[in-house]
Amino acid sequence: MMGRRKRDQGSLFYEFRLEDRIPENHLLRRMNAFVAVALADLHKELEPYYSEIGRPSIDPELMIRMLLVGYCYGIRSERRLCQEVELHLAYRWFCQLDLDDALPHHSTFSVNRLGRFRESDVLRHIFERVVWSAMASGLVKGEGFAVDASVLEANASRYHGKPPAELDWTDAQRQRRAVAEYLASIEAAAQPTEAADGADDTDNDPETPRHRRSERKVPKVISPSDPSSAWTAKANKRVQFGYGLNYLIDVEHAVIVDVEATPARTYDEVVATKTMIDRTARCFDLKPKRLIADTAYGTGKFLGWLVKEKRITPHIPVWDKSKREDGTFSRADFKWDGRANAYICPSGKVLRTTGKVHDGMMLRFRASKYDCSVCPAKAQCCPNMPARQIPRDLHEDARDVARRKMTTKAFVKSRDERKRVEMRFAQLKTHHGFERLRLRGLSGARDEFHLAAIVQNLKTMALKLLKPPEPAPV
Repeated sequence: MMGRRKRDQGSLFYEFRLEDRIPENHLLRRMNAFVAVALADLHKELEPYYSEIGRPSIDPELMIRMLLVGYCYGIRSERRLCQEVELHLAYRWFCQLDLDDALPHHSTFSVNRLGRFRESDVLRHIFERVVWSAMASGLVKGEGFAVDASVLEANASRYHGKPPAELDWTDAQRQRRAVAEYLASIEAAAQPTEAADGADDTDNDPETPRHRRSERKVPKVISPSDPSSAWTAKANKRVQFGYGLNYLIDVEHAVIVDVEATPARTYDEVVATKTMIDRTARCFDLKPKRLIADTAYGTGKFLGWLVKEKRITPHIPVWDKSKREDGTFSRADFKWDGRANAYICPSGKVLRTTGKVHDGMMLRFRASKYDCSVCPAKAQCCPNMPARQIPRDLHEDARDVARRKMTTKAFVKSRDERKRVEMRFAQLKTHHGFERLRLRGLSGARDEFHLAAIVQNLKTMALKLLKPPEPAPV
């Protein structure tokens, strides 16, 4: 007989316990154990930023927990986040709210995020607490790190960019946080520094054209609404304004040990890697034996910094444009004699240098024009020059170290492990819906990237350390 549900009036009172309604294997329940540790000293960190008088404020732990829910489930609109937490029992439980507890107004998030949270750098503090928990749980080995960057679209229209010469900042525009932050950074950069570094790391190869190795150029296009973002075509092959999300991960379990926000330029991403490696050593005393990265990081200056200063073995393909395609001898056809500090050409002649440093990063080794003029291989060596010249990077020894590693089995293994940092970006964009920033300015990008990294690390710890309960026997 077909049954029908009776629609009698519901009970006047219910016996309801929110704790009993959340499954044991729910992601938020498994994450909660690590969140409680990460937020243990949150009130102490924020106490100096609250007044001692007046009405009690919204609990900052409630707002942080709500933000973690939003970034975990791709709800990055504070207005919608409040609506979802209002209705979802698991979200309420994770935020430590009872059924009749009121939620904060969505505008409260903007006030605190742009004020207390940013001034105290509390999101960075929480991120470091999560990494410490991962280390204490044995998820961070510290032997090998991988670094990479992914471009995320800025909250700026790609149709409204203007050349710098056409920008005339009005008083109203200067009041915007993103514009004020950008103009302050321009003024700070104009101040004289003790060690100005004009060479572009991304093009630090002696065989590349001179215009690729010049000082950093002024951007061709700037967004009036978010001028710190970079005009780039790296993401999805579409020209847009974007920021670079830089991750430094431990390859053992893909735990993110550091995160940095930069404009979406390769130069800034390479510089950010130095910052992250130094900061990881300072904060967590983690000093990896090897660093895994792609060719964008295989410049002479960066490899020299890794090998000579940090004693880190680079598992990085060398950025090398010395191979010639016109049939003439390339630099690899010349033998390097380290003891004599000279190159030996295929005909056995010596190329020497005066020791003068060109462009601040390379030496030139020249053959004698008397040797070259009578050489039978001149047409294949230097057909358009009286004598052959070989440029050599000041950090060529470090580049040679990286080249030798490229032929080992360990490098092949590292190449596979580098996919783990790429998977972090894929998961962030696919599972967490994080493809476009909501906050503007470099500080806004930094806040969003810290929240994303916190959630990804918490999720890793929850899934790897807290296994779902075994099913009850039938």
